[in-house]
Amino acid sequence: MDQSNGVITVTRDVDAPAQAVWDVLADGWFYATWVVGASRVRDVDDSWPAEDAQIHHSFGIWPLLINDTTRVERSTEPSELILTARGWPAGEARVAISITPRDGGCTVKIEEDASSGPGTLIPKPARQLAIGPRNVEALRRLAFLVEGRHQNRQRPPA
Repeated sequence: MDQSNGVITVTRDVDAPAQAVWDVLADGWFYATWVVGASRVRDVDDSWPAEDAQIHHSFGIWPLLINDTTRVERSTEPSELILTARGWPAGEARVAISITPRDGGCTVKIEEDASSGPGTLIPKPARQLAIGPRNVEALRRLAFLVEGRHQNRQRPPA
């Protein structure tokens, strides 16, 4: 984890091409599989991950679930996805995901911080102490999902 402007940047090398990562990000139904705290996906706009498209998700632990949305701010296939993740009453967060090709795969980077609501009242260093480790786990989940799908597609049929 690196830190610039007070925001922790989490990176992870993924043993799959950038397009394989993008394919998982572009399927909004996988959102709750890799996003820590998301409990379920209720609906995905047909235009996801185009600008202004939304994933309708829930967060929390059953039976204490809160329904909210995540909206695409910017989408550049297969290299960048910037989201506004809502989780009221806590507020909203800006999440920037970038994918950079490298030999043998790609590197995924995520930066996140509260952007509005009560979460912004917590001092940035304190909220980043929670966000950083959460994003380490999110990228771990994303990498497992991407690498597993990619390896399965590379195997010849039995």
